[in-house]
Amino acid sequence: MGTRTVLVIDDEDDIREVAQLCLEAVGGWQVVTAASGQEGLLKAAAVSPDAILLDVMMPNLDGPTTFMHLQADPATRDIPVILLTAKVQASEQRKFAALGVKAVLAKPFDPLTLAAQVAEVLEWQD
Repeated sequence: MGTRTVLVIDDEDDIREVAQLCLEAVGGWQVVTAASGQEGLLKAAAVSPDAILLDVMMPNLDGPTTFMHLQADPATRDIPVILLTAKVQASEQRKFAALGVKAVLAKPFDPLTLAAQVAEVLEWQD
């Protein structure tokens, strides 16, 4: 199967670092990070990751807008996206799900179970 690559797009340094550490250590995946929606779009096109973890609340280009840009580009359209958000109200969840993302995970997430949650959502078997 080879090593999977996950792109983490989040404007918070500590969130990116924790996500990268746990996905690499627990999931055994290669992790690429981006600090903004704009950087994330560039890296998604360059790296073609197997999945993207995308923060909802970011300055300039927020998560849903970044996702729409990813969907509009044939090179990144088929990459599964999981949103990370502190907004976990049912109405917000439904709104995000309607965009066509694979899942919405709550922040703060549990570093020890993040890889398992991602693998379960994407149906990645070892």
